[in-house]
Amino acid sequence: MLKSEFSQLKVKDIKELLSGTVDFEDLMWAQEDERSSVRKLAAAYVMRQKKVLEEQQRIEKMYDYEGMFYEDGLYHVAGVDEVGRGPIAGPVTVAAVILPPHTFIGGLNDSKKLSEQKREALYDEIMEKAITVSCVSYGPEKIDELNIYEATRQAMYEAIRTLAVPAEAVVADAMKLPDLTIPVESIIKGDSKSANIAAASIIAKVTRDRYMASLEDEYPGYGFAIHKGYYTDLHKDAIELQGVTPLHRKSFEPVKSIVGWVKK
Repeated sequence: MLKSEFSQLKVKDIKELLSGTVDFEDLMWAQEDERSSVRKLAAAYVMRQKKVLEEQQRIEKMYDYEGMFYEDGLYHVAGVDEVGRGPIAGPVTVAAVILPPHTFIGGLNDSKKLSEQKREALYDEIMEKAITVSCVSYGPEKIDELNIYEATRQAMYEAIRTLAVPAEAVVADAMKLPDLTIPVESIIKGDSKSANIAAASIIAKVTRDRYMASLEDEYPGYGFAIHKGYYTDLHKDAIELQGVTPLHRKSFEPVKSIVGWVKK
């Protein structure tokens, strides 16, 4: 529109105009407008667009590791991550996720850096946009049998193997996966550096948290929905008062000492 037409608009109409996609000329008219309130709206719009661009650039950088495989024509790159290695109760949960190359998911990051509300929202978006997702949980018996490190690794192999669309390459958070016959890149702190690993960390975290919360009715008084199986003061008090449960890992202290567990 012409500058003369723009100047006749009411502030509320300009505010609505600047809430969506704005033509360059309209933005320029807003920045030059005699009304300070309109100039402030223009400045706020520019700031929002700057943040959007920065977020797009951040997410795009999270495809740098996947990009090495994309350059070789391998587009189904699975990110793999786990949650639940540290708790004394509940499963270790692993997710494998393949996102379409360079998919933009705003706010995508290591699940530990996100609020529960943000993780839940991103979970839905990842499930909607992903090419395929697989999630595997190994319970206390498996963890006690194998040890937590090996149980995690075997769960990763299973999550990759059970993807509905086969992975052509894998990026994993720190874990070495020598048995894979496809290319794999192990990345330290990969859940904050790789888009697919970050997506996997969110799927695993939300899945496990939902499961731990579901145990409240079966094991009242333990607070599993609160501490998720980690050894907090609340959890310690619950064990002292009610004892250990089948959910507890017998190879982990203090449960090991309480039950006198010895590996067979």
